[in-house]
Amino acid sequence: MVTIRLARVGAKKRPFYNIVVADQRRAPRGRFIERLGFFNPMARDHEEKLRIDLEKTEEWIRKGARPSERVDHLIKQSRRTA
Repeated sequence: MVTIRLARVGAKKRPFYNIVVADQRRAPRGRFIERLGFFNPMARDHEEKLRIDLEKTEEWIRKGARPSERVDHLIKQSRRTA
C-alpha cells in the first residue's frame, strides 16, 4: 500500500520533515516515490512553516494513497490557509 507520510530529515533537536509518497513497507527515512512538500515545526518569524502541493496530493489520494493522521491534519490546515 502507498502512504503519504512525514520523513524526518532535520538535525538533532531541530526537526524538519519532508511530506512524501512512499511504499508502506519502506523505512520512514528510506526511499520514497515522490516529494509533495515540507513541514518545519520550528519555523520562526518569516520562515515558511508548511508547503504542500495540493494538486499532486489530491492526485495521489485518487490513485489510492492513504495519508497518515498527521499529514491529513496538515493537508486540511493547508486548505484553510489557501
